[in-house]
Amino acid sequence: MYANPVAYVFSCIFVLLAHSAMLANAFFYGNYSDIKDLIILGGAVVALDIVYFIAILFFKQISYAVDFLLILILNMSVIFQSCFGGVHLDIKHYVTCIAALVSCKAGFLICRNYKKLQDKKYIFYIGICILMVMIVLFAGERSMWIKIGSFSVQPSEFIKPLFVLACATSVMDQQKKHKILFVNVVYENIALFAMTAVICLFQWWCRDLGSLPTFVGIYCCGFLLRICYPKAKFSRKKLIFACIILLIFCAVAYKFAPEYVQQRLHVDIWNDKNGDGYQQSRALIGIANGGWFGVGPGKGYLHNIPAYESDIVFSTICEEWGLLYGLMMVCVILIMVAVPLINPPRSYYHATMSTGVCAAFVVQMALNIFGSCNLIPFTGVTIPFVSAGGSSMVVSGFMIGMLIACQSPVFRESASNKKQKEVPAWRWSE
Repeated sequence: MYANPVAYVFSCIFVLLAHSAMLANAFFYGNYSDIKDLIILGGAVVALDIVYFIAILFFKQISYAVDFLLILILNMSVIFQSCFGGVHLDIKHYVTCIAALVSCKAGFLICRNYKKLQDKKYIFYIGICILMVMIVLFAGERSMWIKIGSFSVQPSEFIKPLFVLACATSVMDQQKKHKILFVNVVYENIALFAMTAVICLFQWWCRDLGSLPTFVGIYCCGFLLRICYPKAKFSRKKLIFACIILLIFCAVAYKFAPEYVQQRLHVDIWNDKNGDGYQQSRALIGIANGGWFGVGPGKGYLHNIPAYESDIVFSTICEEWGLLYGLMMVCVILIMVAVPLINPPRSYYHATMSTGVCAAFVVQMALNIFGSCNLIPFTGVTIPFVSAGGSSMVVSGFMIGMLIACQSPVFRESASNKKQKEVPAWRWSE
């Protein structure tokens, strides 16, 4: 273990105190009829904290900062979700949070060694294609959901980490240029652009345009880091041409957007409070009623509105817990994704991977919050780790594991270079 023992202990204490303060708020101001419900909730939260504190010690890492922030935000979401409409443990959300923690460690172990990922990069393209075929065959009616008994799975969520890895593994190929019609091109860039176009068309076909900005954000961050790669020699003309292509894409998407999207772009939520503006108008009213400190856990009204626990969860939290708690939640997520960007021990490959993950989380969170506040059209995208949802929670946990891997990467020699020195962990170039 590389972590400072003193910092580790103080981090454990901080997380426990933060969750204890939230439970105390629910005790004094919450809506519950039996104290046993609150005791069960508190015991489940504290137990998960302690178990995870012990579990992460079995993983050799340079830093555990992201782990502590992850358990902090996950158990915050458990408390939030368990208080909507009345204090009681939301077992389903609690289980999905545990699944996210397990998925996090799986992502950490899989993504530590960039050489293995680089050698197997074709798997990411194949995996994306398989997931899209599964959706077409089993979802039906141009939907993104596959129902298995009483459970529903959203395979499109699993495309996100594969797409991030595909963008990251293309970095090392920027020096492999080929001349086509007097123009130097990189085959990997063409393949990645084609995959991005296929994903965008597929999202449009499935009528899930809310997720499009997330994939575009991942691709744009990967594209910028590819052209900044040492010795890539990407000209300004090509950069300007790429910006023009992006603007044309946005214009075409706006022009040919489906009718329901056009309605959301032009709806007046206050004049159509019972139609297309129903959720947003109630969400804004809920935020206003909550003020800075909220009406009390379980005492709000938004739990009667559809998708209160997912699409407008930010407004539901602000109503019951207050805008202060809502902003604290946002800050925890932003800090969690920002830490790997400022921590130096990683390669250029890991930096590209962490940037793609951060882009996905920030864009997704912005779409949810700004949509709830009527700053942009309502998209129905969830907030990572806070909104209810099994597929989203598991994938978000895996992507956080990718961020942790960026902080504690493994640099192993290939079989042909065993006699060469191991690449230092602090080195940025590959």
